[in-house]
Amino acid sequence: MSLSTFILDLDRRWIFLVTLLAVVIPLLNPIGFPVEVNKEVQAVYDFIEQLEEGDRVLFSCEYDPSTKPEVHPMCTSLMYHCFSKKLKVVVIALWPQGAPMADQAFTSTQKIFQEKGIELKRGRDFTNLGYKSGGMVVINRVGAEPQGFIDTFPKNIAGKPVAQLEIMKDIKLVQDFKAVFSFSSGDPGLKQWVMIAHEQFGVPVAGGTTGVSAPEFYPYLQSGQMVGLLGALKGAAEYEHLIGRPGPAMAGMDAQSIVHLLLIVFIILANVTYFMQRRRDRAAGALL
Repeated sequence: MSLSTFILDLDRRWIFLVTLLAVVIPLLNPIGFPVEVNKEVQAVYDFIEQLEEGDRVLFSCEYDPSTKPEVHPMCTSLMYHCFSKKLKVVVIALWPQGAPMADQAFTSTQKIFQEKGIELKRGRDFTNLGYKSGGMVVINRVGAEPQGFIDTFPKNIAGKPVAQLEIMKDIKLVQDFKAVFSFSSGDPGLKQWVMIAHEQFGVPVAGGTTGVSAPEFYPYLQSGQMVGLLGALKGAAEYEHLIGRPGPAMAGMDAQSIVHLLLIVFIILANVTYFMQRRRDRAAGALL
C-alpha cells in the first residue's frame, strides 16, 4: 500500500485522537520548552523587584471563568511575586466574578508559602474588598479626596471594616498604593485604570489581558502610560518563567506548541498526498 493510499484511507478519528494526546500529555507532563521573555513582561517583573518590603499594591480583577485559563495564571504569578517580595496585596473587582477569582489565586498562593513555612494572613498580608459596580465611576471615586477609597469599599468580603484592617493602615485613596495591577478581559478593566488611575491620579498601572485585547494596549506602553503588560497565555507563561515557578500557563504553551507543530505536519502530509495522487492519476490517464 502506498503512502498516499494509506493517508487517504485513514479514519479521521485517528487524527482526532493524536490531536487530543498532543494537548493532554503536555498539560499533564509539561515539556518545558524554552521561554523568551518580552520586554513588556520583563518591565512588570522589574517594577515589582524595585518595590520595598511592606509596600502595598492594588490588584483589580476584571475577568470571569470564561477567560480564566488566560488571565488567572497572570494574577496568581504576580501575587506570588508580590508575596515573595513581602509586599501587601489589596484586591478589588470591577466584575462580579473577579472577587472569587482573586480569592482562588490567594488560596493557591497561600498553600505554596505554607509549604515553605511562611504564613500569609488575611487582613495583614492580603485582603479582598470584593466587587463594586460602576466601572469608571468607581475608579474616579477611589481617588477622590478626602478618603474616597475607604468610602467606596467600607468593608471587605468578610464584612470587616476596612479602616480597621492592618493592611489598610493609612490607605485613604488609590494614590496611597505603589501601583495598580489590573487583570482584565474586557470593559471596565485595564484601559479604564490607565485612563483614570494613571492619567488623573498619577498611579503606576500595569496588568494582564487576553490575547484578543492585548494589541490595543501597545500605544499606552509606547507612550509610557503603562509600566508593562502580560499579553495572553504567552505573557503568563513568561512571567511564570521569570519567577521560577512553572505553572498552567507554561504547560498550556507547551500543549499549544505541540499542536501547532502537529498541524504543520498534517498540512505537509496532506499536500504530499495530494501531489502523489495527482501524479498517479496523470500516469494512469496516460496509459488509457
